[in-house]
Amino acid sequence: MSVQVVSAAAAAKVPEVELKDLSPSEAEPQLGLSAAAVSAMTPPAGGGDPEAPAPPAERPPAPGPGSGPAAALSPAAGKVPQASAMKRSDPHHQHQRHRDGGEALVSPDGTVTEAPRTVKKQIQFADQKQEFNKRPTKIGRRSLSRSISQSSTDSYSSAASYTDSSDDETSPRDKQQKNSKGSSDFCVKNIKQAEFGRREIEIAEQEMPALMALRKRAQGEKPLAGAKIVGCTHITAQTAVLMETLGALGAQCRWAACNIYSTLNEVAAALAESGFPVFAWKGESEDDFWWCIDRCVNVEGWQPNMILDDGGDLTHWIYKKYPNMFKKIKGIVEESVTGVHRLYQLSKAGKLCVPAMNVNDSVTKQKFDNLYCCRESILDGLKRTTDMMFGGKQVVVCGYGEVGKGCCAALKAMGSIVYVTEIDPICALQACMDGFRLVKLNEVIRQVDIVITCTGNKNVVTREHLDRMKNSCIVCNMGHSNTEIDVASLRTPELTWERVRSQVDHVIWPDGKRIVLLAEGRLLNLSCSTVPTFVLSITATTQALALIELYNAPEGRYKQDVYLLPKKMDEYVASLHLPTFDAHLTELTDEQAKYLGLNKNGPFKPNYYRY
Repeated sequence: MSVQVVSAAAAAKVPEVELKDLSPSEAEPQLGLSAAAVSAMTPPAGGGDPEAPAPPAERPPAPGPGSGPAAALSPAAGKVPQASAMKRSDPHHQHQRHRDGGEALVSPDGTVTEAPRTVKKQIQFADQKQEFNKRPTKIGRRSLSRSISQSSTDSYSSAASYTDSSDDETSPRDKQQKNSKGSSDFCVKNIKQAEFGRREIEIAEQEMPALMALRKRAQGEKPLAGAKIVGCTHITAQTAVLMETLGALGAQCRWAACNIYSTLNEVAAALAESGFPVFAWKGESEDDFWWCIDRCVNVEGWQPNMILDDGGDLTHWIYKKYPNMFKKIKGIVEESVTGVHRLYQLSKAGKLCVPAMNVNDSVTKQKFDNLYCCRESILDGLKRTTDMMFGGKQVVVCGYGEVGKGCCAALKAMGSIVYVTEIDPICALQACMDGFRLVKLNEVIRQVDIVITCTGNKNVVTREHLDRMKNSCIVCNMGHSNTEIDVASLRTPELTWERVRSQVDHVIWPDGKRIVLLAEGRLLNLSCSTVPTFVLSITATTQALALIELYNAPEGRYKQDVYLLPKKMDEYVASLHLPTFDAHLTELTDEQAKYLGLNKNGPFKPNYYRY
């Protein structure tokens, strides 16, 4: 019997597949608000409810084939037949191996047909020399505290600088840079990244409706005209929107970073290009950190009159090094538990000579930034750095405040077995009622897979705990300061540090045991990933209103003490964000308001009310 061999092309015409390029205070006394603050919170004439953000522009139609380098794979009409599928569709075909190693189909009449071969074609990217493929080739300036574990400016997350050149280890302090206006009053990693940073800021603006509404309403009156604000916060796209809002309201701003790892270099460059004196870059040394703060403060002919701080480092620096300047400050706005604790210490000692606003304990900050933000960002930070699966993992969370509650809720939802440590019996009871087992750290330290600190305290995880941890235990911090984990005790000759990737270190013991330390014990979510922009809109709007209130308050309203944000402001910030959800508030009738003893427009809860 003669056997006829037919080519695959003749037996089955395979449609072509087109491959496209893929490119801890007392209750605050009832105080009236300043006229400027009330004005900023009042909608324009004819307005009722807080105005909703402008509707997003209509999306353009999807580009056709070949319209751009990022076009998706677009197969031609028809499906590529598979040999196995052909075999199942016709039981009379016999499936055997062709002698050259390929698949063959044999029909009842003896004809042998080659099965279609899968054509492999490598998809080419527009630029295969991506910056994240580069590796540092030389080591620049490093402080002693970071000499063992070299910092890297590249990142494996979307928070990375798009054009950050990781092989350029020259310190920004040694560079001479100017923006397009000829100004050199800034210090950033690379001013040429400004275009990328501007795009990130524009994206953030879309998710910060309240801040943009505040900017639109109050910029005509300039309630911060004459204000000279020096700030020390995380420098991200969301902070940039806040800074530009303060500028639109009339303030002059100078800024430094409150964390050496959280700065987005391209955003800092965009701010510098826009004329803001910014002194920050990702991967600063400890010496760089304090140098940047001093450059913000120590400027000839410029006296700050307002402080916006996150962590208390800026306030501490001015108080210690420039006491005369500190006495001329009109107000301080602080948003972290660490910084607020420092302010209360100064107040108790009688050394706080300016009024301060405690934004951290405002409802909008506690419930939204601390709780809901950390509930989402804890998982993001752990995933990006370790690629781990959470189901079945044993996790201990130190602290069950709002941050701890958010972390525990997220991990429990992912199937983790969560333990909690607490010193406060009320928070401890909450943890128990939420279904978590309350333990001492020593009781579970040998068995847990992840240790997370979020207390705002120091030495929560000591060297003794670190020595007893199991092999490959992950250790990280969700509190503001890097004091919660005793990282300094790990910098000893008998332990070996091994950089795995950006912000991830293996610390190896002599017997071979290793732990995975994230961000060298600093704030995980902002060092290793990002945080939800919408939540930061709530915090940033609160900060802006607090600055307006303190700056415009008549003399005598605020004494040299620490105050909580007025309840009316808290409610206003919340109301500005409701239109995003198409939410509709119920209004009290006159009879109902009289029955409750409330003003129909609020505030609706007393200062002592706990949400």
